[in-house]
Amino acid sequence: MFDSRLRPLIDPPLAAAAAALERTGLSANALTVAGLAAGLGAATAIASQAWTAALALVACNRLLDGLDGALARRRGPTDFGGYLDALCDFAFYAAVPLAFAIADPGRNALPAATLLASFLGTGASFLGFAAVAARRGLATETQGRKSIYYLAGLAEGGETIAVFVAFCLWPQRFPAIAYGFAALCAITVLARLRVARELLDASGRANP
Repeated sequence: MFDSRLRPLIDPPLAAAAAALERTGLSANALTVAGLAAGLGAATAIASQAWTAALALVACNRLLDGLDGALARRRGPTDFGGYLDALCDFAFYAAVPLAFAIADPGRNALPAATLLASFLGTGASFLGFAAVAARRGLATETQGRKSIYYLAGLAEGGETIAVFVAFCLWPQRFPAIAYGFAALCAITVLARLRVARELLDASGRANP
């Protein structure tokens, strides 16, 4: 919901940092993998209930995730890079709720499972539409230049990271926050279903 509004604020500093990184010869894919390593490190810290370290590693993951895209845009994005970025993002998103379930199974297992199920829904609604949109030749830059069609929703990347930060700041409130965000994810799936039907029906009429 907020991603398109955040882009004008975060893109300029990311572009400047990417220009400096470009001179080092570092690849965007290397940043993507480093971001995944930071994200899995955050999950490990959460499972160990090391909340300050977890928060720092979540921030590091997001910084690297922004930088890899900015660097890719400077050098020319690749299909594999876009695929790798999506794969690493979803691995990170899955690892965090799982880590909370490990940290306190009695309190967190059910809300973590509920949140993971909701992530499956948002992921399917996002990636499924992107696959069909690519076949139809549909494209958008509403959320910035992406390798795949980014179908917006109430629960996007910005909201997910805000929730992950809240998890680390108030871990004792994980169940309530997780259930609340799972409900928001469910609404996102329904909203995307409606938008997808409209866009694909319109595209089908334009290209019989």
